[in-house]
Amino acid sequence: MHTALYTAEESNGGTENTAASPGGRTRSRREEVYERLRHEVMSGHFAPWTRLAEERMARRLGVSRTPVREALARLEVEGLVERRDGSFMVTVPNLTELRDLYELRVVLELRGVARAIEDPSIRHDRAVLEAELCRWHDFRKNPPAPDPHFVVEDEKFHAALSAASGNPALTDALVSVNQKIRRVRMYDFLTADRIQSTIDEHIEIVEFVLAGELEQGYRALHAHVGESLEVVVRRAQEALTQMTLHTGQ
Repeated sequence: MHTALYTAEESNGGTENTAASPGGRTRSRREEVYERLRHEVMSGHFAPWTRLAEERMARRLGVSRTPVREALARLEVEGLVERRDGSFMVTVPNLTELRDLYELRVVLELRGVARAIEDPSIRHDRAVLEAELCRWHDFRKNPPAPDPHFVVEDEKFHAALSAASGNPALTDALVSVNQKIRRVRMYDFLTADRIQSTIDEHIEIVEFVLAGELEQGYRALHAHVGESLEVVVRRAQEALTQMTLHTGQ
């Protein structure tokens, strides 16, 4: 049985009811609903073209329709959902958009290493990289089962690699792009060999950078994120096909 996110309905007055966060801070019900729906949309909880009916969402979360309506409006502004036939649905990027976003992703990924190659005074944060290397060695010892949600672990790796290069703006941009293409990229982790190759390639990249072999690290990263944009787009097309066939949870 699904447990309601909240135990009381929102009043119609001007004061928002609140819920305590794990850290002891108090957050508004509107913010809780928004964060919950945003997480579900971005993690592939809803199949493509599923109608996100306010009443059904409100019942499932145990809240009134008002915070759900406001959350969906915010997600629409962010481009994560869209209005179609009088209802909200999860946005599915088209191939042209995906091509542009993947191209931007490759540029952002490589820039973190390239800037250190161009400027020898730039040093990657070894503590960040060593922690990430340890994490991926753990994955190698105990490979996870194929799971589309493994994409989140992959994103963490690339964000850490970028952050270690010392340009927060670059990392923020990369995180944003990866979030936009997550709903397609998640279907790239449905086989054991793909999980294993990702683990091996991540370890290789970090080991090169830690050893100061930046040129080799750059080439390994380039191969990892896709030397050929056409190959990336082909994989995206395959992922979109799987999204269409996916029945949701």
